[in-house]
Parts: sequence; structure tokens; C-alpha cells
Amino acid sequence: MMNSIDCGLKNYIQPFERDLALAELASLAKVSPRLASEHTMTVSVTTEAAAKDLAAHLSYFESIRQGEVRLATRQVLREATLYVARNGIPIPDIKKQLPVREGGQLPNRRCLRYGTHGIHEYRGKFFPQLVRSLINVARVAPGGIVADPMCGSGTTLVEAALTPCKGVGLDMNPLSVFMTNVKCSLLTVSPDMLANQYHEVRDDLLESRPRPITRRLSYLKALPDHDQAYLKEWFSIQVLEDLDTVATRIGEVQDTVIRDFMRLSLSNIIRKVSWQKDEDLRIRKEIRADVEIDPIREFLEELGRSVRIVVAFLYQIQGADVGQAKATEGDARSAVQAWADLCGKVDAVITSPPYATALPYLDTDRLSLSYLGLLPRSSHRSKDKEMIGNREITEGIRKSYIARLKKEGKALPKSVVRLIGKIDLLNTGSEAGFRRKNLPALLTKYFLDMREVLAGIAYLLKPGAPAFVVVGDNHTIAGGRRVEIETAGLLAEIADAVGLKQGKHLPMDMLVSRDIFKKNAVASETILEFRKPV
Repeated sequence: MMNSIDCGLKNYIQPFERDLALAELASLAKVSPRLASEHTMTVSVTTEAAAKDLAAHLSYFESIRQGEVRLATRQVLREATLYVARNGIPIPDIKKQLPVREGGQLPNRRCLRYGTHGIHEYRGKFFPQLVRSLINVARVAPGGIVADPMCGSGTTLVEAALTPCKGVGLDMNPLSVFMTNVKCSLLTVSPDMLANQYHEVRDDLLESRPRPITRRLSYLKALPDHDQAYLKEWFSIQVLEDLDTVATRIGEVQDTVIRDFMRLSLSNIIRKVSWQKDEDLRIRKEIRADVEIDPIREFLEELGRSVRIVVAFLYQIQGADVGQAKATEGDARSAVQAWADLCGKVDAVITSPPYATALPYLDTDRLSLSYLGLLPRSSHRSKDKEMIGNREITEGIRKSYIARLKKEGKALPKSVVRLIGKIDLLNTGSEAGFRRKNLPALLTKYFLDMREVLAGIAYLLKPGAPAFVVVGDNHTIAGGRRVEIETAGLLAEIADAVGLKQGKHLPMDMLVSRDIFKKNAVASETILEFRKPV
């Protein structure tokens, strides 16, 4: 039976999101959507698909209408939970307003931080709707496998679990792995239990004032000596005492997932209560008076905000199927070894790799990594050198990368080798600083590393299955000239060389970031689509 269905687009989406909306609708309805005009917000399809099934899966649509019946999409109802949870509303009142149903208040602007997506700042976050739409485009069935070998803050895995699919992720940053697993595990926690645990911790911490006279720092003293000394360089003793009070109380929470959620909330205030310059990605200190810093208040505000967002979402999705999703610490270049049992079985890869000469991820997270005990400070430098896109190298390593280019350069497209050679030539004999003179070596490492990643993706995918790689271009100044580093196009050539079939690549405008890393945002990105040949 064919159904005539009108699908209402969200009226605030950007042009590239409109293209994704049409692609996901075509994939789910298995027909080509009809557009009344270039500017229409309603898309019509005649399809065997049921209206309720489209409403359950579509990401960039707000409503589905068949005859006189109008359904709000499940996606927009879930996004609406963010509006219920804002402005410090008491949690019992949140419960009374949920679930959001047809006719309830729906978002009238972009909503990216609903549910567990709203936990913890992270530079380079995916858009959850983008990931969901790509899962739709890939036609991943419930229970299918969605992989992200550079999972970052876990957006792909969270959306995979909510589809529901099986999500698997890798990342070299222990904080990313911890964050991803907390976000995914929270999806099956009882909202009432989470609310109760929050209120108990909140009440206990409020009763702990005035501060104790004895500064035992029992939590801090359980960390490695090197980390203790390092943290004392970045926090006042009074702040460390308050953080100790919070960390000790969190450690008393019985439920592992809720305890880890609270540890993650603590991580999100670490930079703010330290002497680290807040909007500075580099390691720069700005000593402030203790009177300006109140870690217990900051933690309770952060935890309260996060709990409200998560609890509202959990009340909304109660009874829904949630898939399994888990990240492990590992190297994307070795994904085939890490996921040996999944080779040839992955239904879709959705990932966003670092850019060439990326942000200093470990440096940005270094205080959290040390304070949460996720990575000893003594291991940061060696770990950082291993990471894809790393921009910090020694002279010896620089020479080894150049030697590697001479030895392995034939494995890269000529366009990549020409770019590296051009930058090296322009910098030779110039007054370029050491960072710019290091760039040819860093680009060599980056593109050889990404060749390994893309070759692994090709091996992991099912025949005919897609990989979506979201990456941005950047540029450098070499010999006084601006040189574009067209990362997306170069990676597309590398993917072709390792046997992946080119799909439709979609340029996307980068949304203005509202987080503390907005000054470092890249202007635009591209969604690269590849498929494993059948």
C-alpha cells in the first residue's frame, strides 16, 4: 500500500542540513522526495513506508502528516526536553512535564546539547542530528554496527545507541573514552535514582560549609606523586581542599555510572577553578585570588545543570530500546587489530578525524587527566607524540618524518607530496619560526597516519557499506605566502588509493561554536562519503 505523506522540515536548518534531510528521507522512504519549490519547508513523498516509522527516525524534520493525522518526529520531541530542563527548574517539576507529547512546546531554534550530548565541553563536537541523519542515509538496521575509530566526545556512539544500533569506538585520549562511556551508560539509568543521588550529594556538600580547618587532601594524596606536584602548580591549596571535598563525596556514590557521571561533571569545572587562562588552549597561567574561585559552588551548578538535562531526556525515552555502545582506548591506525572480530561486519563508519596540525587535545585536557587519575602526567608527552595530527615534535622526530616521506611517499597521492614539498621549499631560507618549519614533517605524518586509518576502515566495512568522514581544511603561511591545506580533498584521494569508492561529498558551513574553544573553530568542513566496493 502506498502512502501520501508530507514531511515538515525544521525551519532553522542550514542549506547543507537541508541536503542531508532530503538524503535521509529518500533513504528511509526509498523514493525521491518531491519539492514544491526551492524554499519550501514541506517535502512530499508517496511511499510504502508508514508515517509513524518516518516520524520515529527522521532527524532534520519536525512533523510528519498523512491525511488529517500529524505526528511530531521523535527527534524533535527529544530535543524539546532541553527546554523543559532549563532555568533551574526543580527536578520533580521536570518529571511532571514529561514526556513531551504531540502539541507540546517544540524547539524553534537549533538544539545540539539535549540528553547526554549536553555533558562536558569538548572542542570539535559532532552535531547529533548530523550523525543520526547519516545513520539513516546508511540504512543501518536496528542492531547493526556503527563504528567511530576516533570517537572524541562520543556523539556517534550515543546516536548509535539511540537508533538503536551497536556502537563501537576508539580514542587515544583517556578522557574521551571515559566521557563517551559515561554518556552511553547513562542512557539506561533510572532517572529517579539519578535525581535521588544528585540531591543526596548536593545536600551533603552544602552542609560541608564552613570549610574544615584540617587540610588532609586525602583524594589528592592518592594520586601519583608527580601528579600531586603538578596540580599544586595550577590550583591554590584552598581550591584543592574544596575539590578534595567534592571528589571524596563523589567516591561514596554506590552506582558506578552515576558516580562516573559526577566525576565527569567535576572534570568540566577543573579548568574554570584552576589558574589556567580559561579561553587559552596553550599552557598559560593567570593566578587569581581564592575569593574569586568557589569549586563547590561551581561543581553544584554544573552538576545541577547536567542532571536536569539528562533526567529530562531519560524521562522522555523511558521504555525505548537502547543499543549497546562502548568505547575503548586505542589507536585508529590499529582499528583492524582492535576490532578483529568486526572485520567485514561494520554497517557504517561515522567519524571526524583531527585536522592536520590539530588542537593540542591532551594539553587542553591535561588538568582533568591528572586530577581524575586517567593518565599520569609523566605519560602525557609520550602519548601526545603518538596522536594523529599532533603538532609538537622534536628535531630528531622531524628528521625521521622527512625520511619516512622519502621511503613511503609513493603510498601517498602526488598532490599530497607536492603540497608538502611546496611548503618545505617556501620555508627553506625564510625567517619562518620553528612551528612552520616543522609543518612539512607534521603533514607527512598526518597523511601517512590517515592512510592507515582509511585502509583500516575499508577492511572493517561490509561490502557496499558507507563511511562518512567529517573533516575541515586549514592553511599555513610559508615563505610569506598563504598556502591552503585542502585536507578534505586530499583525504578523498587517499581513500580512493586504498580501495574505497567515492560517494557524494557534501560541503557544510561550520556553525559558530558557543563553547570556550570558539576562537579556534575552523570556518568550514566537508562530509566525505566513501563506500566499500561490493
